[in-house]
Amino acid sequence: MRLTIQSGDRFYNGHTGCLTRLLLLSIAVMVGAWLLPGVGVSSFWAVLLTAVVISLLDNLVRPILIVVTLPVTAITLGLFLFVINAVIILMASAIVDGFKVDNFGSALLFSLILTAVNYLLELPNKYLNRKELQEKQDDDTDDDGFTPYEEIKD
Repeated sequence: MRLTIQSGDRFYNGHTGCLTRLLLLSIAVMVGAWLLPGVGVSSFWAVLLTAVVISLLDNLVRPILIVVTLPVTAITLGLFLFVINAVIILMASAIVDGFKVDNFGSALLFSLILTAVNYLLELPNKYLNRKELQEKQDDDTDDDGFTPYEEIKD
């Protein structure tokens, strides 16, 4: 999940961006718990802790699981990554006391909902980043007035 905050003319991924990503993941956890009967969250603090734990597991454990299960992932053409996501959700459920997932199917659906909600919440950020990139490409000229595709002849 990648979100940046606009500060003047620049986009950055500093501490504020990290907090914003956790807030968006928290919103996605609340939406997923509200939509699925097999997932429960006891309090707002449990939601925030769940977002932190899922984020940490995604960054620390998920790459290891992907490497270990690479042959199965290749054979299933990447569909096994859904199973890895569900395992991450089940691990978060075991770690956080106020977060409960009933079974593997609920964890799988919950991970799909998290992905969809995160995608929808990041659409404005993707639009803003694309707009800034287009502005940078318009100003891409060399110091001597040459464009990147002109040849210099001796």
